[in-house]
Amino acid sequence: MRLFTGILALTMFVISGVAGDRLTGNMNTSRSVVYGTGGMVATSHPLAAQAGIAMLKQGGSAVDAAIAVNAVLGLMEPTGSGVGGDLFAIVYDQETGRLHGLNASGPASRDISLAAIRAAGHEQMPYYGGLPVTVPGCVAGWDALHREFGRLPLKTVLAPAIGYAENGFPMTEVIGYYWGRGVANLQEYAEFQQTYAPGGKVPGEGDIFRNPNLANTYRIIADKGRDGFYTGGLAERIVAAVREHGGTMSLQDLAQFQPEWVDPVSVNYRGVDVWELPPNGQGIAALQMLQMLNNFDLKAMGHNSADYLHTLIEVKKLAYEDRAAFYADMRFADINLDRLLSESYAKERLTHFDPDRCARELPAGDGILEQGDTVYLTVADGQGNVISLIQSNYLGFGSGVVPKDSGFTLQDRGSLFSLDPDHPNAIAPGKRPFHTIIPAMVTRGGKPLFSFGVMGGSMQPQGHVQVLCNILDFGMNIQEAGDAPRFRHGGSSQPTGQVMKTGGIVYLESGVGTEVRRELMGRGHRIMDTVGGFGGYQGIWINPVTGVLAGATESRKDGCAIGF
Repeated sequence: MRLFTGILALTMFVISGVAGDRLTGNMNTSRSVVYGTGGMVATSHPLAAQAGIAMLKQGGSAVDAAIAVNAVLGLMEPTGSGVGGDLFAIVYDQETGRLHGLNASGPASRDISLAAIRAAGHEQMPYYGGLPVTVPGCVAGWDALHREFGRLPLKTVLAPAIGYAENGFPMTEVIGYYWGRGVANLQEYAEFQQTYAPGGKVPGEGDIFRNPNLANTYRIIADKGRDGFYTGGLAERIVAAVREHGGTMSLQDLAQFQPEWVDPVSVNYRGVDVWELPPNGQGIAALQMLQMLNNFDLKAMGHNSADYLHTLIEVKKLAYEDRAAFYADMRFADINLDRLLSESYAKERLTHFDPDRCARELPAGDGILEQGDTVYLTVADGQGNVISLIQSNYLGFGSGVVPKDSGFTLQDRGSLFSLDPDHPNAIAPGKRPFHTIIPAMVTRGGKPLFSFGVMGGSMQPQGHVQVLCNILDFGMNIQEAGDAPRFRHGGSSQPTGQVMKTGGIVYLESGVGTEVRRELMGRGHRIMDTVGGFGGYQGIWINPVTGVLAGATESRKDGCAIGF
């Protein structure tokens, strides 16, 4: 259906003569850029985007709108988000002219033991059940953001999500597909099945789904704020569910959790500053790639040519070997960010680059699962405030553990810990695991220019770089930049826990030509096609002169950009 719709839209585009009026004449685009001046929301569900717009029209800030959007997504897209997961954000505050980073990812239990996990027979962290559940950081993230930048009462902000949870909403196409897969994969979790397949029925496209238990959870948060989630009856149900399924979480773990305000880090690429958050996330992998790409004339290579794709793939490998070896919770690991992001280090890494042959023998690091499911959203209000926010349960619905009568599933981020005691990402009490979800922002002269993200596990830094190169090297508008065919490099996309070999597999979308594929194979790349896995992009561009907001959304998802 999506393929037919895309062909029909492209045909109408050409007939109308509009395609030639595009900035580059590129016809790899699914829709027009959305414009507004009063505010803009871009995310992966239309009803969630409308909830954000409603907050802005009531005088709410960009942060108010973002929390409203996130809450609706936690209901409508639990395949990638929810209050049982973690959250990261970058906020530009117009009043102070500063960027603020928020790391709202939760740690492992204080009672966790690497030795005990190994003694129980685990050679790698499991992906489901209570053991990989870390403290969910989302609600504490909402609280921190709202206290600092919110204008509307939390009851107002959560009202749209509560209404939809109580009264129901129609299932969308892409989310419905992943919903069915998740339910089939988590048959052994009774509370999960009762919540997401009530009566044994998986909601299909167009079906009305209700989640009254989640409505009650949202009401508790609206009434009591973070304390309603991390203490009291709801916290007791969270701990009971985790322990029932083999985890070690305690009430103290929940009550003492605090998110961390951090300083975003950046590199300059083609005259703009690209900002990511420091580890325990993987955002600096995108910055390392961009720093290396500063040494190439990508435009001269041509978009998605064999030279271009080979260069990006090989640079990706170099950055991801560092990712596997070094990225971890910086409270526990000594990570030299200045060196990793420096021009000199980029040049050192490029001594391993061969323009004619793909690398298979770069030093291997710790294997990290390739795919995760996530939601990304970005909001800009009419006063110059912007937020780039990403939120996730990790693997689809997460661990499969649903606290009784809560309406949400708990994340399985702890599955990304290493069980090698000498690795920087080794599991330890109170330590945050390596994280894949990364928000991004681009500034020029200290002012926000572009707020964007690309969801999807280890695809995210690769997606960030491809979108930015499409805009900054090839002059695409922000919708074309997201719609253009992508590559994804990696090892197995299944949770094998095995080391990812550097050679890996290059997955290409269908828009990449046959001759390019042949040439890449001639350089030693292993090329495969796959359905999905190329990320989920959203973006807002802020005109620095007029203040006009331009929104774009991922054609591979159910969402939209809405402005006013």
